[in-house]
Amino acid sequence: MSERAKRGDPWAAIETHEVKSLAALFVAEPDRLSALSLDVAGVHFDWSKTHLDGELVGHFAALAEARDFAGAREALFSGAMVNASEGRAATHVAERGQGAPKDVARAAAQHQRMRSLVDAIEGGAFGEVHSLLHIGIGGSALGPELLLDALGRNLGGYGVSVLSNIDGQALDDAVDPLDPETALIVAVSKTFTTSETLLNLNSALRWMSESGIADPFGRVIAITADPGAALAFGVDETRILPFDEGVGGRYSLWSAAGFSAAVALGWQAFEELLEGAAAMDRHFRLAEPAANAPMIAAFADILYRQGFGAQSRAVFAYDERLRLLMPYLQQLEMESNGKSVAADGKPLNRPSAPVTWGGVGTDAQHAVFQLLHQGTDTIPVEFVAVVEQEDGQDPAHHRALLLNAFAQGAALMAGDASDDPYRACPGNRPSATILLDRLDPRTLGALIAFYEHRTFANAVLLGTNPFDQFGVELGKRLARELGEPQMIETFDPSTRSLVERARL
Repeated sequence: MSERAKRGDPWAAIETHEVKSLAALFVAEPDRLSALSLDVAGVHFDWSKTHLDGELVGHFAALAEARDFAGAREALFSGAMVNASEGRAATHVAERGQGAPKDVARAAAQHQRMRSLVDAIEGGAFGEVHSLLHIGIGGSALGPELLLDALGRNLGGYGVSVLSNIDGQALDDAVDPLDPETALIVAVSKTFTTSETLLNLNSALRWMSESGIADPFGRVIAITADPGAALAFGVDETRILPFDEGVGGRYSLWSAAGFSAAVALGWQAFEELLEGAAAMDRHFRLAEPAANAPMIAAFADILYRQGFGAQSRAVFAYDERLRLLMPYLQQLEMESNGKSVAADGKPLNRPSAPVTWGGVGTDAQHAVFQLLHQGTDTIPVEFVAVVEQEDGQDPAHHRALLLNAFAQGAALMAGDASDDPYRACPGNRPSATILLDRLDPRTLGALIAFYEHRTFANAVLLGTNPFDQFGVELGKRLARELGEPQMIETFDPSTRSLVERARL
């Protein structure tokens, strides 16, 4: 043991811990499966095929204590300022009824306003409505689109087109299935200044006008933390749904930003989504580290990033309904924790977030699993699957799907010894499995809240701020400047050449 470890430095204890092979860990710890498995809100978690062991979990619990994890978590739930760089709280848990009383009351009032507008649409206040054009970008689109794709496949009610990219083809594709006479536009922007969203909104208004709609603005519902900006844009205040300034975009689907999903799925489904998330909130807030799902997941994340040098983490959804989980997680995890400075502004002295990537099983098995089994890098893998089948096909399909998911985890761990080097798989490659009893609003809410709290736990243990994203703004600012003739000469020769070649 190093001197630092002897002095009680948890990082040193983690970094000098002797890591056994996965096979050896199962032999050494007869209760390993039960110790590293949890059931929370209809979701089963299994980390037994990771290199965590009882001693390591203890070291990570000590790190959490040294980082005042309990204090940071309580600050999140009490509505204290946890986003120091922007001087604000992070109030997304209040949308689920779990924050500070004043934040919870404000969120409840905003939800009631949101529900009144849902009722107005259903009651015919906007005339005949068959579809919504949801315009946003980042969390303002990724979250609602995930909900709609995962839960809305068998609905016979409203259709929703989600538009985020400013590519004109994306706009064409979004409006093509819509009838402007029976469509509403839902524009989501926290500041109502997001350039991509406003460009798409103006184009959508023009599409409606050119289609013969006399009052396109009368078909717009604005969702923002700055109602004054939406009002100044031209949206009537009765059709502006506010949400709290402390709700970050990638944490916003629980707020009015989830309006399109609430319309399409129904208000009861939206409430059940919030209830599932609230159940995970309570678990995260109250459970001890060794029995706390987001914390154990963060322990494994940090073990592989810091101890194994893993630069990426792969997530594979073995359920077609969760095909959008990956892009959602990419923003949540990499925008939150892709930082090189600590929360106090000092340089971070260790690696931060890994690259999050993945896909959908079983397609991914025939694309990227070759690297996972025989490549030179150790990449922790996460499998997400659902026990209950809800499609109308032969049960053989779902059975084969689940068997493939479970077999891949077993194969990564066991490997395949062979005298033929081309066929040998080394094994000892880590994976975790998340298994939902069924995919419904409650379990999906719990799953998404789990990933939110896991992201927060990683940030606290590393000492970063997961609630700002200043790196996102740089490229957007330069794009604006690049479009100004007087600024072109301030750019590098390559960029100037590209602008000229594209005849911009």
